Amino acid sequence: MTKYQEIADNIAQSIRNGEYPDKLPTEADLISRYQAGRNTIRRAIDVVYRSGLLRRVQGSGFYVNHMPATSNAIINLVTRADVAMHNKHQHLTSHVITFDKIKAGSDLAQSLDVSQSSELYRVVRLRYLHAALYCLEVAYFTLQAVPFLSTEAVNHSIFEFLHEAYQIRISDSENLVRLAMLTAEQAAVMKQPVGRTVLALDQTNYYGKGVPLNYSTSYYVYPDLGFYSRSFPVTAG
Repeated sequence: MTKYQEIADNIAQSIRNGEYPDKLPTEADLISRYQAGRNTIRRAIDVVYRSGLLRRVQGSGFYVNHMPATSNAIINLVTRADVAMHNKHQHLTSHVITFDKIKAGSDLAQSLDVSQSSELYRVVRLRYLHAALYCLEVAYFTLQAVPFLSTEAVNHSIFEFLHEAYQIRISDSENLVRLAMLTAEQAAVMKQPVGRTVLALDQTNYYGKGVPLNYSTSYYVYPDLGFYSRSFPVTAG
């Protein structure tokens, strides 16, 4: 385990233990505490942030997300984390069904702000939590943002790869949670009944100054799943 991962685990455990009830210490304080460089601390904070335990407030720092522990798995719509687990030993694993390039149709072209027939990476994978089926994920990435996507990343964490390879961080996202009925093809892949009603999450992620990175739809069948969101005060202009 790398130094920044060790620090990330320690910070996450400190949050769970209530040591940081509201706000993470400053970057300078963490550098002093862990005797680590600035880049190492920033990478550690980013890992904790992407796990869903923190939210970023511009100009103020990182604050703790107080998510109710009513579910074993929580998807954090505030931080766009794939899944935030209350137990750090819970990890998603993947079984890749399809990994290829396709031409964008009209709907994908509109969602990703690319021209029709632009090449996209397509990733279709089953995701598991503790060997139980968690979801079917169908994702598309623009080649403008991601010129190369590795097989190893697709089998593990795509967003960690994008951060390390291209320094890409998600700056914003659009999320639509809806009910969907599984098609025959989806049901066959998931080994579920055709027409079963499941929760679906349509998500478009953006990076930089609002540039589309990827579009995905995930179909969830995990029996103990929660979605977390948080509203913020709207300041009149």
